[in-house]
Amino acid sequence: MGKTGICSGCGKDGASMGCPTCSKMGLEDNWFCGQDCFKANWDKHKKMHKKARHATDDTVMKAFDNYKFTGPLRPAPRKRQRLAPKDIPAPDYADDGEPTEEIRTRKVVLPTPVDPKEWDTFREAARIARQTLDIAGRLSRIPGTTGEDVDDACHEFIVKNGAYPSPLNYYNFPKSLCVSVNEVVCHGIPDQRPFEEGDIVNVDVTIYYKGFHADLNETYYCGDISKIDPDTKRLVQGTYDCFMEAIKICKPGVKYSEIGNVIEKHAKTLNLTVNRSYCGHGVGKLFHTAPTVPHYAGNKAAGTMKVGHVFTIEPMICLGTPEDVTWPDDWTAVTVDGKKTAQFEHSIMVTETGVEILTRRHGEDSPEFQWEHDHEKYPVDAGIPKK
Repeated sequence: MGKTGICSGCGKDGASMGCPTCSKMGLEDNWFCGQDCFKANWDKHKKMHKKARHATDDTVMKAFDNYKFTGPLRPAPRKRQRLAPKDIPAPDYADDGEPTEEIRTRKVVLPTPVDPKEWDTFREAARIARQTLDIAGRLSRIPGTTGEDVDDACHEFIVKNGAYPSPLNYYNFPKSLCVSVNEVVCHGIPDQRPFEEGDIVNVDVTIYYKGFHADLNETYYCGDISKIDPDTKRLVQGTYDCFMEAIKICKPGVKYSEIGNVIEKHAKTLNLTVNRSYCGHGVGKLFHTAPTVPHYAGNKAAGTMKVGHVFTIEPMICLGTPEDVTWPDDWTAVTVDGKKTAQFEHSIMVTETGVEILTRRHGEDSPEFQWEHDHEKYPVDAGIPKK
């Protein structure tokens, strides 16, 4: 006999259906008689989830008691979740955490091209995402900055521009972007740990604007670049090179499976490894959609590129073993050997002759101003919003 309790809807004893969202958030058991009672009381019950997301994360920190970490990084306390203004158009999961439309289309393996009439709107979204990441990058290079400092500044910029920070409440993710430091492969939750000289900091930004998500990320050196050890430089620059080599082959008729072949071949020449747990993906009216874009060789990704397809390439490259494990917060993925990992990502659109990098950097000297020049071109405090 499984667990039972008092129904949170009608008050009857013996209810055996638990709320899956409460379970995922680590809340105390909330029982219902069945689906009908659950649906009838959902509007009232989901307010409990909102209240819990506003609470401090004492329960989250307790989950790390006696946890065996794979590397030196440790989680730190977090402030309460920030919410987006209600007048900003938001994706379907903004209130309850469930991306209903994305779940409905999960079995779709081939992407739908974006209507050319909507390309300019998509470019608008990509430009805001790019500007957001540039703010994050400048902050991330300053020792003493925290992940929450980055999250706060970017949240303010995103909503000020009438956009919604896509990660916010996506499957109950508690922040507006991901900040992944050193051995964190991806999905790091911004917290109050100060960045240290010699850290590498990956910031992953996605914004939702006028019906489109735009997604990108970059990895930054924190502090004096001359003091970064050679292996870390090999990792970060190598990851960027793998990423750009993959973008170069993209054009109509190329199989999505070829992207992984290019990335892993180049990674091996640098004695680096490719994480297999996380993939690139289609992006647009949904945060994650077809196609699936693996980054390793010999993958079985479905489909070929066609004009109007929009997807991400976002390889996670490792100094040591590519395997990962997830922290008790259910989000933070770290390397099992505790060695560093880096990542870069763009949203790209297939054109008649190749691809357009929607989330490219715009600078003085080139329309595709490269990440590697950014360290030299911009002072570390340039463009940082004043508190």
